[in-house]
Amino acid sequence: MSTAQETVEYATEHTPRLSWAEHAPEVYKAMVRLDTAAKKGLDAKLYELVKIRASQVNHCAFCLDMHTRDALAAGESVERIVQLGAWEESRHFYTEKELAAIELTEAVTVLTEGFVPDEVYEKAARHFEEAELAQLIAAITVINAWNRFGVTTRMVPGHYRPGQHA
Repeated sequence: MSTAQETVEYATEHTPRLSWAEHAPEVYKAMVRLDTAAKKGLDAKLYELVKIRASQVNHCAFCLDMHTRDALAAGESVERIVQLGAWEESRHFYTEKELAAIELTEAVTVLTEGFVPDEVYEKAARHFEEAELAQLIAAITVINAWNRFGVTTRMVPGHYRPGQHA
């Protein structure tokens, strides 16, 4: 076994296509307000888990970077963040309520059948009061919109610090 350090070379950072927040500032400000409104009444860790999971599904590296850092800042464990990509195999890391939120996140994000399956919605409805469920659906919808901005404009991950806006 060698004790020499390995040199890891990373690919160069990609170039963003467009600074959409700069060119559509009213839309950006409206998104920030919508995001703020959507998270009201939701547990901070659950909120970040939902944002991370949607961002994984949507392949939004910028949002993954941001919400992983925000989750850590909110006290979430590295282990639970890492396992989120394989949550179906790692169910024991999460509460039943969190699993219902994660499953709803995937159903809303993917919409493979063109709708959210009744059993997924009903499971979430058993774990969340109606007002909290409405907020959860709003949070899932908002992160999907952010992901689409991030992926389309190729926002660059790695520069975000908790407490900043995109």
